[in-house]
Amino acid sequence: MLPLLLGLTLAQANQSSPPPEEVVQPQEVRALSGQLDTVPVFNSNSPELVLKEGILLSTFPPNGKKVPTAHLNFAFRGRFDIFAHHVAKAEPPESLRSLYLGIILHNPGTQPVKVNILQGASYLSQPDAPFIKLDAFIPNNAGTVFAGPGSRVMSDVLGGRRQGIFPAQIVIPPGESHMLLNLPIPVQGLTPPLNGRSSFMRLRSNGTVYAASLAMFAPTNKDGSERAPTLGEWQNLLNNGELSTPRDKVPTPLEETGKLRIYGRVAGVASGSVWRSLLVDSPKTNYLTIPQPGQAFSYVLSTVDGGTLGTGQIQSASMLVRYPDTAYRAHGNYGVQYSLKLPLYNNTQSHQKVSVLVQTPIKEDQLSQSGLRFFTRLARQVFFRGTVRIRYKDNQGQPKTEFVHLVQTRGEPGQPLALLNMKPGDRSLVEVDFLYPPDASPPQVLTVSVQE
Repeated sequence: MLPLLLGLTLAQANQSSPPPEEVVQPQEVRALSGQLDTVPVFNSNSPELVLKEGILLSTFPPNGKKVPTAHLNFAFRGRFDIFAHHVAKAEPPESLRSLYLGIILHNPGTQPVKVNILQGASYLSQPDAPFIKLDAFIPNNAGTVFAGPGSRVMSDVLGGRRQGIFPAQIVIPPGESHMLLNLPIPVQGLTPPLNGRSSFMRLRSNGTVYAASLAMFAPTNKDGSERAPTLGEWQNLLNNGELSTPRDKVPTPLEETGKLRIYGRVAGVASGSVWRSLLVDSPKTNYLTIPQPGQAFSYVLSTVDGGTLGTGQIQSASMLVRYPDTAYRAHGNYGVQYSLKLPLYNNTQSHQKVSVLVQTPIKEDQLSQSGLRFFTRLARQVFFRGTVRIRYKDNQGQPKTEFVHLVQTRGEPGQPLALLNMKPGDRSLVEVDFLYPPDASPPQVLTVSVQE
């Protein structure tokens, strides 16, 4: 079963074997400075499991459509992102037709629109990126280490790559549409007959476009073989189709804090593609003083309602438009890039060994103890699998850029991304970047610690 299918509910997180023993690390937990930018993100993740043809997400205007409520009337212009993750399953098991995922762009204007594809990737779980067991920490400068399609897609985009299936630019004539993506999610030959596809693209248009993601079972040729749907067939589904069913679980309203929280899955346009942060002591300083020996502090990452680790900061992107039965925020910020700068400063009179690392503490909203809680041995559930880029100067003063693929289970304290030997008075800029990967569960923290 694909990990994303598990969802992000507290009930599901608690359905596990008895947890291992805990340890509390007494480290200060800080909110993350900065904020999301305002780049709109087309976020198509509901229904995650697609069993019937239909509209997954449409930002087209509702006029002229058979089911107006399926169209959210949101236009893109300039920079925008497209994220889509959906799963196909043979239902009934002998029905093995491939499900096609189509993403269509439409130019409503009177002039041609150019859309540049800056980076982009789309991978299947099988065979492109199966969920294999990997070590917790693997160098990944070549981008060849991944587990799951979300991990592979985000690694590609972080590395600045555009997969060969995408041209550098498409031109959409006035009043016409273009298929940005028209790819299958095959299930034949798989045991169980279940497969998923993750896709992510960074785009820039010089005019207004509307976007939609659609699901259609493969049409067949006269000889019974499958073929890709045509543009006309996709347009007919867009104009005359309804929202794909069955729908995902309805989310808990944000104000209902006393109930068991169902976050729901996202189907709409979220606000924000990159969270940039300069982590310093205060707005009046240009440095980040390292902790005292034997101490640590942490900055929260991808915090959600009910999981702010005592900071009260909810980083989930707000929704500009959404379907009423889908998530109120883009919980998890799938595809959002965290771009963090730490200008570290050793203000002590001694050499200090400084570590910078990503950790996955046990989720809490208010800290129940004076620090973050971790397990003393590995838990079963993987909560983070993805590539992190770290840039810094090594102990010889040479600039280094390292890509590392991390796999962290719930409550895992993690391993250092960088180890710095800082002389008294030294300053060292460390930069950490990653795209929050699908198949991950928030929150995480970025920690700076100093050895005793």
